Amino acid sequence: MAYHRHGITLFHPATLAATWFGAGLLPKAPGTWGSAAALPFAWVMMRFGGVWLVLAAVAVCFLVGWWASAVYVRHTGAEDPSEVVIDEVAGQWLVLAACPLDPLAYGLGFILFRVFDVWKPWPVGWADRHIGGGLGIMVDDILAALYGLILILAAARIWP
Repeated sequence: MAYHRHGITLFHPATLAATWFGAGLLPKAPGTWGSAAALPFAWVMMRFGGVWLVLAAVAVCFLVGWWASAVYVRHTGAEDPSEVVIDEVAGQWLVLAACPLDPLAYGLGFILFRVFDVWKPWPVGWADRHIGGGLGIMVDDILAALYGLILILAAARIWP
């Protein structure tokens, strides 16, 4: 079996989940790849289950991501490995939960999430620096997503 890092295989459930089935292993900007890989899943969930299914998926993704990230970090020894992108998936889905099923809205949700995930305004940056392990990996992206979510909801009130 192919080993990725420090004894954890590419096909270990934690690796598959943490890297969102390998999206985080793509070259250059793994967080952007992880966010992009989340888009079609969100679209399908919204189409067939609506906002509540997407929000439930965010909660499940957060919990699975916490576990998978913790296992991955323990095996690799890295604090916040760039290839771990399940946090981007959960955060991206949270922003998209407020978006209508419209490609432009999804594009805006994608951009807003990426901006706040990279910029890391308070308390996102604080969480990124002070909360460690799998929980820390997940929390800063959820906080970044809240900024995008608020802006999407505000925009929806201004431009219905």
